[in-house]
Amino acid sequence: MTSNDFLFGVIPYVVGVLAIIVTILRWRMNQFTVSSLSSQLLESRKLYWGSIPFHWGLSIILTLHFIALIIPQAFELWNGAPLRLYLLEITGLALGLWALFGICVLIWRRYSDQRVMQVTTKSDLAVLAVVLVQIITGVWIAIGYRWGSYWGTAVFVPYVRSLFYFQPNPDLVAALPWVLKTHVLAFFAFLAVFPFTRLVHIITLPLQYFARPWQKVVANRTPSTPDFEPNTTGGSRAPVVVGADDSRV
Repeated sequence: MTSNDFLFGVIPYVVGVLAIIVTILRWRMNQFTVSSLSSQLLESRKLYWGSIPFHWGLSIILTLHFIALIIPQAFELWNGAPLRLYLLEITGLALGLWALFGICVLIWRRYSDQRVMQVTTKSDLAVLAVVLVQIITGVWIAIGYRWGSYWGTAVFVPYVRSLFYFQPNPDLVAALPWVLKTHVLAFFAFLAVFPFTRLVHIITLPLQYFARPWQKVVANRTPSTPDFEPNTTGGSRAPVVVGADDSRV
């Protein structure tokens, strides 16, 4: 087995299984660690200028990558006209630079504000480092290896699909330049550290809220509603949860 076979044929499944198992264990055994733990109250100005370009730029780029993976024919049809190809490439580069600006601001925010740095964990820094490498290599590819939206559907899409079909074909990426391989490996690294970080909260949606009975929480102050019962023993009364049929639950 060559190093290319190991990195692009074995590692994807190792990090995939790791991500699934660790995420499930954290959710089942220690749900209180699954939290975004926002630091906005500690510093909000630099967070605003970094978070918006980072999240929007990266989200749109990831959406375009996902569309290219699901329906590559759409990209091939769009890129059939040179003007549309130029427009897509310029848009992708602009979004990459926008996301790069955002993550640089977020990293600067971590190191420039002592209060934010005190609540920053090693996993936060690891995620920022991995994502920074991925964005930098993505911008590098957009500038140095142009028309990626054109040739990417013929190179990366078959490789990624071979992984999903459990028939890995690492030879598809064996001849690629090192910067393209680094871009792919940075994603695998992100997938490996993802379940150990607070980012795991984005896939642990509280779906049980859609199925549970309707409830409302009544404040412990004296309200002008019939659902309140005064506490005859003195002191404040605990909040009362009232069901849809107005019966105490």
